Parts: sequence; structure tokens; C-alpha cells
Amino acid sequence: MTIYNKWLTAVKPNIVAPWELAKKSGIIDADFYLADLLSDTNQTLKESLYVLLKDNHYEFDKKLDETGFFNLKSASFNDNQKAHQQFWNKYQRPPREEYWDYITERRDLLVPQDVRERKGSFFTPSVWVEKSQEYLMAVLGDNWQDDYYIWDCAAGTGNLLAGLTNKYNIYASTLDQADVDVMKDRIQNGTNLLASHCFKFDFLNDEFTKLPQGLQDIINSPEKRKKLVIYINPPYAEVSSVGLKGKAGVNKSKIHDKYTEQLGGAGRELFTQFLARIYFEINGCVIGEFSTLKVLQGSAFSLFRYFFQAKLEKCFIIPANTFDNVKGQFPIGFKIWDTAKEEKFEQITSSSYNSKNVFIGEKVFYVTKKSQFINRWISSSKASNNYIGFLAGTNGNDFQQSNIVYILNKKEQMANPRGIWINKNNLVKTSVYFSVRKCIRATWLNDRDQFLFPNDDWKTDREFQNNCLAYTLFHNQNNIKSKNGINNWIPFREVEVNAQEKFESHFMTDFMSGKLKTDDAEECLDGLKNQKINLTKLEFSPSAQAVFEAGRELYAYYHSQENINVNASLYEIKEYFQGRSNIGRMNGKSDDETYTDLTQKLQTNLDILERQIQPKVYKYGFLK
Repeated sequence: MTIYNKWLTAVKPNIVAPWELAKKSGIIDADFYLADLLSDTNQTLKESLYVLLKDNHYEFDKKLDETGFFNLKSASFNDNQKAHQQFWNKYQRPPREEYWDYITERRDLLVPQDVRERKGSFFTPSVWVEKSQEYLMAVLGDNWQDDYYIWDCAAGTGNLLAGLTNKYNIYASTLDQADVDVMKDRIQNGTNLLASHCFKFDFLNDEFTKLPQGLQDIINSPEKRKKLVIYINPPYAEVSSVGLKGKAGVNKSKIHDKYTEQLGGAGRELFTQFLARIYFEINGCVIGEFSTLKVLQGSAFSLFRYFFQAKLEKCFIIPANTFDNVKGQFPIGFKIWDTAKEEKFEQITSSSYNSKNVFIGEKVFYVTKKSQFINRWISSSKASNNYIGFLAGTNGNDFQQSNIVYILNKKEQMANPRGIWINKNNLVKTSVYFSVRKCIRATWLNDRDQFLFPNDDWKTDREFQNNCLAYTLFHNQNNIKSKNGINNWIPFREVEVNAQEKFESHFMTDFMSGKLKTDDAEECLDGLKNQKINLTKLEFSPSAQAVFEAGRELYAYYHSQENINVNASLYEIKEYFQGRSNIGRMNGKSDDETYTDLTQKLQTNLDILERQIQPKVYKYGFLK
């Protein structure tokens, strides 16, 4: 891959080829590179490759025409092969022959990201191939490979089929003829497949009449379909959001157009289009598929779940970044569906494995209605006047989107504001929301978990509410700045921090001391109707008091400096000591050792308070 990246710069520009047009036809630069790599004296040694280097030009797409003669395409160099010769003079080629099969088998590593996502060219790690086949055996029986037909309709180079024994029952299709050629080459080197069962097929656009007759007979027979396993690691591409490049139109296909009504928002993803065609056109079969958990949990998939009512028999989840070229921290699930059994998905208990294939426990996945999400809960407490800040990021309900939750002065600071205004009447509730979204770290395992509309028990837990307020005041995603408006979030009086001047606002200390009455006291605690609430001085737990004391020491140290902003927020205090880089980003640390010690003390106590809040998140139903 290292040499390939250098080849892209040095050699590819001198090959006469319309690359973007060729890519749409399944011809990619990686095949030209492999032709170079596996050659000697400018002659490709592996004749089964899709592209061959022949002295001073390339030949590819060799086909037998109706007259019995071979036709092929060719590409030459625009510099008399000068750059090509200079580049390969630096390296000894070919590699040792024992690596040739591995190199061609892992062609997917050289496939461009956009092509890989569209075609599903994510090589399934062998450990998960083996694990998925264990699960299929557990559901279908010890003799499942003899009792069932198996079709991988997004096969790539066929690695998902490794380890299967009955080649007469296995079919493999893929978009890319070069991948078909790799599979057939592997067959010649001992892979347990039949060449006649490996073929090019566009599952989202081609008609089933293009399939081998044996596979057509299976699909067309209701009884044989019950003995068909569609075993796939389908493409994960999702159509781009407006304004983003690279994936626009990736979801366009005949299947998307045919099942638009049933797919709904799920039609943005290619893997759900695979599931739709299988369910509606090969109903009765078993599906064993790797994909994200959106089909189980995603709110945009609710319409698809209404139509897709196959029984989910078994599931396990693994970290997505164990797959090549996947960097995200989220779970991939292997799910076994029986389309012959009609059942609306409600929940399933899944086994979880870490990146080393070690069992780490069970996790329950369930469907949540939109009315049960946390953002429906917070949206009922919108402030109408006398704003002190803006809670941003109330448009996503899962852990993945908790990083967009933060507090700032006003929504005009955001390009696309989604959130609610904060004032004295909803400060408690917005602090609870903020703390709940921030106090538990996102991991690959909980990445898709949804935050929910809580039960009412939180309303009478004053310690929990006050802990959340303290946590919100000192959290690093509280981005209030005095330069953007009055800073109503200073949690101390002037005398406590030896301030150099009087503060512009005493809002927060007045609120905490019970001096600041709400316009409607009931609204502050989300409408406990027919119940009078006397807002008195807030009482804080020892953990919260430790946070305040650590914060007070930091504020006091700042106010002992020269040339300060007396109304500075915590964000601005950090900015003062840490400074900004040449590109305008706040530096990660400061040269001031006292400041560093004080911020570390604050963070340590904030972490302790965080752990005190966490159990209440589950107790009050914010998370299941």
C-alpha cells in the first residue's frame, strides 16, 4: 500500500485513461498497479488479473465475442513510459510468489473509499467470518452447509465464504468483474468454490434472469427458498447530507425507486436496499448479514421496520473499527433473520465481543418510539423571555450526537441552530438534560443507545438536580463567553474570589441562594401541578461542594492576574491561561503550573460528581 500511494503520484498521471469514467464502469487504478507489481520485465506474470502489463501498454477487459475472437481494451503511456520506468527502477519486483495470492485477495485495500462504500468492499476479518458461521450453525443446525444453499450477493473477493465446505451449494456474486476474476484465480489455487457459481451481478439493479440457472431455480421455488441463506456483508454507503460531496446519489438504484414507499428514510443506506429486495422478492429465505444497528434502533428506520417483519433469530455485535478502513467507534452487528416467520422487531439480547474476540457481556437492543426520546422531553420546557443562554444540540437522541450538545450565549452564534433558550424557569431542567447527555462517555458499545423521556421520579430528587446544575456550571462544554453578552453564569460572589471589580451579573448566585424567584415556580420542575414549590437556597452534596471549591480556587487565581476581564466565564479563564494556536484553536495546555494544578483539581472533582450522577441516569429512565 505504501508503494501504491507513491505509484498514484508518479505513474498513474502518465497512463492515458479517463479515470473517473472508468471508475464508474468498475475499472480502477489499483488493477493497473497490481499489473505492474506482479510483473517481471514489464510482463504481468499472473494472467488471471483483470489488467495485464504488456511491455509498453496495458490490456484489460478481455472478452470472447460472438465470432469466437477475443476483444480487449488497452491503455498506453503519454510520456513513452519514462515515469513508469524511473519509478519501478527503485524496486525489485515481483514480490515473492508465496505472497501473490494474498496480494490479489486483499485488492480491496487499494479500492478507493467511495467505490469501497458503494460496492461493499469492506473485507470481513476472518475472526468474524468464523464467528458468523458459528452463529449460523447454532440457528440452522450442525449440517446447515449441506441442508442449505448459500448466496453471497455482495461477495467482493469472496472472503466471507472462507471455511465453507460444500462448494456445490455456494454462489458468489459481485459488482466488479475484477473481483470475479480474483475469486476464480483463488479457485485455481485451492479455494473451495465453483467457478461457474462466481459471477458478476448488480443486486440492486439487475434482473434475476441474469443469475445462473441453478440459482434462479432456487429463487423461483417457494420450497427451495426456505433452504436459501443470503449470507452478506453488504455496502454501508449512505447518501450525503446536503452540501457534502462524495456520496451524492449513492443510494440511487432500481430497488430504491421500486421500494421507496417501504424504505422511507432507510432508503438513504445501501444495506437496507439489499434487505428490502431480499425480503420482498426472495421471501422465505434466511438472511445472515453484517450491518450497523440502525435497522434495529434508528428513528429514520421506523417505516422500514413496519414493512420488514422478518424474525430476528440471533445477533452478536463487534467493534466497527475491527474492519479495514473503518475508523468510527460504533457497533457492527451480525444478524440472522428468518423471512419465513413474520414478526415485528421489538427487542433482542445480543452477545458482545471486543476486538480480540473476547465475550464481554450481553446487551439488549429495542425499538423506541419518537415520543419516548429525550429531545421530546426537553422541548416541552422552552423559555420565552429573559434568556441567560442557549442549549444547543437537541436534535439528536443517541450517544453519537451527544458531542454536539453544549451551552452558549445565543443561538445566533450557530450556523444551523437547533436547541432551546435557557432562562430562570427552565435552568434546572436544561442542566439535568445537559448532565445526562455528558456524564457517561460514548463508547463503541453504547454509540447508538438512545436517551429517553424519563419517569417523574427525578422531579423530587433535589440532590440530583443540584448535582446536575453544579456539573453544568463547570463542564468544558459550557461555552458561555462574556464577549458574546452578559455572563449570567458566574457561580461566585466577588468577595469569594477577591474580584478586582463588581460583576455585571449576580444571576447565578442569586438563583442558588433562593433570592431569584421564578415566574412560575412549577415550571422550574417541569409542571408538578397543584403543588406549591418554595424555591429556597440550594443545598449541594459534598461532591458538588468539592467542585465549587475547586472552581472557586481557579476563579480566585485568575482574578489575581493582571489585565483580566472581571466578567470572564470559565471558558474565557481557560482561554486566558492556555492561549490560542496560529490557526485560532485553544491550546490544550498552559505553561502556568499553578493554573494546570488547579484545572486538574477541578476536573478530578468533576469526575467524582459525574460518577454520582451516572446511576440516576438509569434510575430515572434517561437510559435503559
